[in-house]
Amino acid sequence: MLAPGIPRSLRKPLLGQRRQRFWRQLLVSSLCLLLLYGPVNLAIAQLLWPQPDGILVLGGHPHREAVAARLALLHPHLHVWSSSGLGPELAYPIFHALSISRDRITLDYQAVDTVTNFTTLVKTFRQQHVHHLYLVTSDYHMARARAIATVILGSHRIAFTPVPVPSFTPPESPLRIGRDILRSLLWLTTGWSGANLRNV
Repeated sequence: MLAPGIPRSLRKPLLGQRRQRFWRQLLVSSLCLLLLYGPVNLAIAQLLWPQPDGILVLGGHPHREAVAARLALLHPHLHVWSSSGLGPELAYPIFHALSISRDRITLDYQAVDTVTNFTTLVKTFRQQHVHHLYLVTSDYHMARARAIATVILGSHRIAFTPVPVPSFTPPESPLRIGRDILRSLLWLTTGWSGANLRNV
């Protein structure tokens, strides 16, 4: 409420400034809540389901499938999802060499990049009551994968345990990680992953 002594000529600009301040504060508050949504839910999921009940391997290199196969051997009750990894003719022999049966493996080829590795499968994980995943990818790629997983898996209360695969590739740039965090937040609010904006 504006003070009655304020001249009428000044009232409109003051009301306009208050409205602008209100919308600015609302935008900042909403952004803060959105940024905290994934990490808070992720922390809850880690507490509720401390043990992994599935394996997710992000495609891109045969060594990743090999590590996922060894994890599957150590944890015979876990199902493996390979997101846009090797073709069946190359992937299945890696698992077969360790006697991992095909009915424990889902080869999914919907993803076109790291963000869509998660967005294309998160509903499947929810439907199949998967609460905690081993996340398998190369060490240089893990920081970006973790950042995206925190937003996308975390927002669905799915925890993850990183399993980095050693490589000789330098870590990815913070700019690339930041871009994909923004894309993940965009997907969370609009359902659009911005895949056509990627440069993977």
